[in-house]
Amino acid sequence: MNRRVVITGLGAITPIGNDAESLWQAIEENKCGIAKITSFDTSDYKVKLAAEVKDLDPEKYFSKKDLKFNDRFVQFARIAARQAIDDSDIDLQLIDHERLGVIVGSGIGGIATIEQAKQNLTEKGNGKVSPYFIPMSLINLAAGNIAIDMKAHGSCYAPVTACAAGTNAIGEAFHQIRDGYMDIMITGGAESSITPLAIAGFQAMRALSTQQDSHRASIPFDQERSGFVMGEGAGILILEELEHALKRKARIYAEIIGYGSSCDAYHITSPSIDGTMPAKAMERALNDAMLPYTKIDYINAHGTSTKLNDLTETAAIKKAFKDHAYKLAVSSTKSNTGHLLGASGAVEAIICTKALQAQMIPATINYQLPDEQCDLDIVVNVNRNQPLNYVMSNSLGFGGHNASIILKKWEEK
Repeated sequence: MNRRVVITGLGAITPIGNDAESLWQAIEENKCGIAKITSFDTSDYKVKLAAEVKDLDPEKYFSKKDLKFNDRFVQFARIAARQAIDDSDIDLQLIDHERLGVIVGSGIGGIATIEQAKQNLTEKGNGKVSPYFIPMSLINLAAGNIAIDMKAHGSCYAPVTACAAGTNAIGEAFHQIRDGYMDIMITGGAESSITPLAIAGFQAMRALSTQQDSHRASIPFDQERSGFVMGEGAGILILEELEHALKRKARIYAEIIGYGSSCDAYHITSPSIDGTMPAKAMERALNDAMLPYTKIDYINAHGTSTKLNDLTETAAIKKAFKDHAYKLAVSSTKSNTGHLLGASGAVEAIICTKALQAQMIPATINYQLPDEQCDLDIVVNVNRNQPLNYVMSNSLGFGGHNASIILKKWEEK
């Protein structure tokens, strides 16, 4: 018999708030975290805007020495993990550490470290490349460092599925507990790619918005959308087997009940416009949850604000949900946070969790011009209060990676 899995802790570092409560408050206030890039000079870049993490003091959590040897994306992950463990009120002295695991994904990992190492090599020679270069840049070291921090001896790995990484991580962690392998999982995603090289690379692909108005740059499903806005941060959730959580009288935020994934197997960056495979991920999540598609009240869409993604996801929702596609609500909170790549699904899972608690659908902000091809019930500009029992969160990544999870409102019996 499958075991039930609940969410008992949340941690977040985002462009609109540096903990889960601040993140949700910013969502309630329709805050936009997009502004001019401050981390490097963009004078000769077409892209001027990003959604940077602001006002974070990592020294509240780690020593200067410890921080020096952690790439920014790992710092974000470790801080969010500490927040989530604290929020869960788990006493790490009282648990079975062999039943505690970590799955934390990222799309790009330590690119800032790679850029710095290449600069040192070019300017100073190979002897000046840091011995910490490799461990600081590896994507799995977010999960690895969290495991060290928490003495987690269970499953520990890092999905690397581009923008689907955070959602894949949560889904895989859910299955680890549901199927009996682990009791507690620390899971989510982390990313920090607002760097000269990363922005130049995405700019060269014409994937990023070159808008200079921060309120018209990340505009999912809007007819004038022209590319995504790079964000950064981390989202970490504590998943726990239900009886384990109840035994210690844990506060339960929500229940996770379904996970599905698929691959377009179509193109390295472009989605397959008919939406068949993203629809398959949604259908697999519904089947995993043993839930009729008519039960879904709201979808937090991948909604990147690129022409192709939003068209593809609209088509996919119609395929998966048939006539119910027009009865459920859809929004994209990337209008608030920008696109956190491998961390986006994790942050959006936190937003979905809080939405279930608050019984409120977050709006797609800064929306002005409807696109007749994106003709679902897009919640725009004003948050919508309505009963929510089941919500879905979608993530679609370069390489054709698609992932969907389903969360259920927690109700004590």
